[in-house]
Amino acid sequence: MQSRLPGARIVKGFNNINFLHLGSLQRPAGSPERSVLAIAGDDAEAKQQVSALIDSLGYDVYDAGSLADSWRFDVGTPAYGTPYNTDTTGSFPPPPDSGRRVTAEQLRDALAAAER
Repeated sequence: MQSRLPGARIVKGFNNINFLHLGSLQRPAGSPERSVLAIAGDDAEAKQQVSALIDSLGYDVYDAGSLADSWRFDVGTPAYGTPYNTDTTGSFPPPPDSGRRVTAEQLRDALAAAER
């Protein structure tokens, strides 16, 4: 994407959580039930702006590194969707009440388990 949008400041986020879970797992800042979402990017200021947006939507942020590292939360990796989903049937979209809280530690472990 960066090569197609010269000068753009790209931050990858929101891609590893289903829209139904995104709309049901948000919690106020400081809540012990607040979930974390991964971001990745090469521009620190852009990552700060995206982090502020994610915080305002009710999520904590886990910085997964650079855009080159963002494959760790792509489709087919342990961090893609699965941590947030209690539904094991594989239905799409998942049932609205199937979302679960994901901590920074859980997301870190899922990102670390990614293999190419």
